[in-house]
Amino acid sequence: MTSVSVDPVSAESTAPALIVGLGNPGPQYEKTRHNVGFMVADALAGRIGGAFSSHKKSNSDVVQARLGARSLIIAKPRTFMNLSGQPVAALARFFSIEPANIVVVHDELDIDFGALRLKLGGGEGGHNGLRSISQHLSTKDYLRVRVGVGRPPGRMDPASFVLKPFSAAERKDLGVVVEEAADAAELLLSAGLEAAQNRVHPR
Repeated sequence: MTSVSVDPVSAESTAPALIVGLGNPGPQYEKTRHNVGFMVADALAGRIGGAFSSHKKSNSDVVQARLGARSLIIAKPRTFMNLSGQPVAALARFFSIEPANIVVVHDELDIDFGALRLKLGGGEGGHNGLRSISQHLSTKDYLRVRVGVGRPPGRMDPASFVLKPFSAAERKDLGVVVEEAADAAELLLSAGLEAAQNRVHPR
């Protein structure tokens, strides 16, 4: 998919927006499947040469950018995954961002590795980070970029599977997957859900 500029003129809304990549803090988790959201946030920040800085009021690392006429916050919560809702809600309050303008990028077990699916609202599918966000925002109606990591082999516990690094074969394509997920997050905010789905889902 063609990369979307971080400052596209097609972004019509002036409402502030938030893109949150989910993951766990600490070097032991950096390369794991559960941290693909962090990888996407890093890719987005890299596109504008932005460096994450600590936002103490939300316990997050953030980069501030522009997406057309709107301000954009790119964030990585500093809490562990199952407590992601606290920093996301704090960011939403601090920057006056409505849930409909929040994009959460996360790993998804029920989608094949490398596939992307976009949606607004719906269930959390057993994802503790999403469950926490829904609880603290008091709504499930926020946008999601679901990055497929596939199902665990055999009888491996899914919780153990997502905390393992991507396989050697997966790592060959991981960079492309991360960039396409970053494109998708931007596209959700610049073009809207239906248009973004029409471009991303046929892959």
